[in-house]
Amino acid sequence: MTYTTQELIEILDRELKASWQGKRIVLSSRERINDPVVSKLLDMKQVSKVFAYQDFRNQVHQYQKQHRVSGIIWRNCHFNEQTICFPEIYNQLIPLEEDKQVLIQAKDSVINFWQEVTAGMKFWLANAPGQRRGNKEAGEAREATVRPQSDSPTQGTNHRGQALIKIEEAGGDNLKITHHLKISSEYVDKLIRQAEWVEVDAARTEIYLGLCWGDPLEYRYQWAKPKSGCDRVIASHTIPSSIKI
Repeated sequence: MTYTTQELIEILDRELKASWQGKRIVLSSRERINDPVVSKLLDMKQVSKVFAYQDFRNQVHQYQKQHRVSGIIWRNCHFNEQTICFPEIYNQLIPLEEDKQVLIQAKDSVINFWQEVTAGMKFWLANAPGQRRGNKEAGEAREATVRPQSDSPTQGTNHRGQALIKIEEAGGDNLKITHHLKISSEYVDKLIRQAEWVEVDAARTEIYLGLCWGDPLEYRYQWAKPKSGCDRVIASHTIPSSIKI
């Protein structure tokens, strides 16, 4: 009998707990760290727990490949009294080649949900401006910024040199600072057309759309760009939170 996706998730969860309880150890942990200075600074008992779980997880990934066990789970997103169920790759499993097609096929239904629940809302490109798929697209994102009728944006940098956008809301004296770039609905539509698959998440007053492309195993990592990646758009009636998405 082949294990299902859900059974593999439960197995990994049990193994993770066992590792952190010290029930799994890797005796060669120090040898795996090539830098002797770094190895002296680390708590090798804790490092051993990490390696033990990683080794077990790698075996599960090999099992997935051998028995063609999908890495997809289905998740619900609730916003504005509406709900959608969509596929995503579980973060401790790997996607199979055919899993990407499942993600792609769900794109239209997620976008329909997004467009319905964000009617009348404003849009921001999360953690922008920055390098996305190249300088041209990053420039287009800046050029596509809506010229707000009631908001006055100015730009500066923080102590790390990261771009900050200061927006003064009409009728108020306080400046709100965000790492996000306000964009038009037309530019959102352009990003949607470019994306291969999408994902969605929501807070109480904001909803987030991930517009993804490339390798489903690597798209979350900054080093994977521009081959793989995910643009994130925030929809909100007011300036979104400064939390990094």
